Amino acid sequence: MGELAAEVIVGSIATYLVIGVLFGLPFVIWGVGRVDPAAKAATPGFRLLVLPGSVALWPLLANRLVRRRTAPPMERNAHRRAAARQSPKRRGA
Repeated sequence: MGELAAEVIVGSIATYLVIGVLFGLPFVIWGVGRVDPAAKAATPGFRLLVLPGSVALWPLLANRLVRRRTAPPMERNAHRRAAARQSPKRRGA
């Protein structure tokens, strides 16, 4: 039973990585500039550095690529929530 479980886990990880490589190579060549406008003129060295992350995080990057989100995600923290609650008068406007 343990051997079968190990084979399933290793097979799942291998499948995930194969899909990641198949996604990651085209992504660093063509897609990185569509997701992040600052990376349009990225050097080959930058693209090589981004490749392992794009292989590992391919589901998140594929989602951003499909939805064509170019703006970075907005951080949600207590400071931003407090600033949003303040009226324009209290902020000095």
